[in-house]
Amino acid sequence: MENENLTKIINLIKRNISLCDLGYLYAHNGYDNERYQELKDINLELLELLTTSNLKELCNFYLPIKEYPTPKIEVRGLLFDENDNILMVEEKLDKGKWSIPGGWADIGFSPKEMIIKEMKEETGLDIKVTKVLAILDKKFYGHPEEPFYTYKIVFLCEKLGGNLKNTFDIEDVKFFPLSSLPPLSEARILKEQIDLLYKLAKDDNAKIYCD
Repeated sequence: MENENLTKIINLIKRNISLCDLGYLYAHNGYDNERYQELKDINLELLELLTTSNLKELCNFYLPIKEYPTPKIEVRGLLFDENDNILMVEEKLDKGKWSIPGGWADIGFSPKEMIIKEMKEETGLDIKVTKVLAILDKKFYGHPEEPFYTYKIVFLCEKLGGNLKNTFDIEDVKFFPLSSLPPLSEARILKEQIDLLYKLAKDDNAKIYCD
């Protein structure tokens, strides 16, 4: 099966699971609840067959909902040094693979507050956000398949202070030139996305890119 078709099928299954959750949430009788749960179980088994996740992991992620389901939000920051090298981190959970800093958004933090927090925790640097570069929908890119649906917000950042340092979940922090990037953590960032972000960052007239 071609990768494009596989991605489309997986996204349709995720949509089916979301609809099953909504049906279960607003069902008016036990019979409908049973039907929606069975449909969800079938879709979870299909997702297990098409991804690297096992059924237990998927069930733990797709827990019964109590309110309308929404996509997960990821925030990432692009920061250059004086030579236009790109700040990247190597996470301990994905040793040998690199990404621009960031992670899942936390409840209680605005997107800007979140990337400032992530940058400090992952790199040791104090930063300010200069602008939003892009809002990316991961379904349009060749990321490894995952059970959840994700939007990625990427900010252009500027160093205010601090010193580069490894933290509890970061193996290493370094700057790399665009022409010589390390192996990438493709669940987090792709080369085509870095190329796009670099172009947006260097164009003073560029508008926010949104998938």
